Amino acid sequence: MKKFLLLAATASVMFAQSAMAWGRLGHEVVIKVAERHLTEKAKANIAKYMPYDLKTDAVWMDQHRKDKEIAYTTAWHVYNVGADHNYDPNPRLMKGDVMTGVRTADYNLRNYKNLTDSAVVMNLRMILHFVGDMHCPTHSYFPGPRCFWKCTLNGKPQKSFHGVYDNMPKFLYKKASAEDVAAQIDDLKKGEIKKIQKGTFYDWIKDCGDNNRVIYEWNPFNTEELNPNTVELSRDLVNIQMRNAGYRLALLLNEYFGK
Repeated sequence: MKKFLLLAATASVMFAQSAMAWGRLGHEVVIKVAERHLTEKAKANIAKYMPYDLKTDAVWMDQHRKDKEIAYTTAWHVYNVGADHNYDPNPRLMKGDVMTGVRTADYNLRNYKNLTDSAVVMNLRMILHFVGDMHCPTHSYFPGPRCFWKCTLNGKPQKSFHGVYDNMPKFLYKKASAEDVAAQIDDLKKGEIKKIQKGTFYDWIKDCGDNNRVIYEWNPFNTEELNPNTVELSRDLVNIQMRNAGYRLALLLNEYFGK
């Protein structure tokens, strides 16, 4: 059977792109929430391939997205949803989207023992990152204008509305560590966590669409001066989305490496 294998990139580390879902802090929080729910066996098996703090690779896919070897993954950080908030494989993302990235990594990691060590690492980097991307509000492309317009927040020019939400975890938790934020937002009981983890990738995207659409109620498309309360209005949404991403990432990692 054909495997969608990905080779590890060999180029040197680049500076992070200005637009990366959740920024470094947000992606690290997602990983730290997930780690709080990994089985000991899953942790041990992952450590055979990544014998270091997993948050080290939190934004690896952003830092290397333009490396020649994996440039084809550039479009895989975002996705389209329809008016009903269900996944929409819109042709404007013909080179793939976050579903492409998640499904590819999922397929490969379910058979990780048949992969080379470098392929396991590459696919781990993908699943660690793209599950987080799936949950970022401005990585859900709703019908209508795309959410990259320039804007001002509390008198400070922002490169884009998209970037406002990429940076939102840092706006909310200026000096906190990823571990501290994860401990703060990981507040659900086991039964509640299982409900969040249920379903397919398509169900998760629908849930993200249902949650993320609210940012356009606070700031309709093409708003130039954002609601001055945007950061505080976004607190609950951002916490929920990072938390849910962590729970779902934990489920996948335990399924791959906990057996």
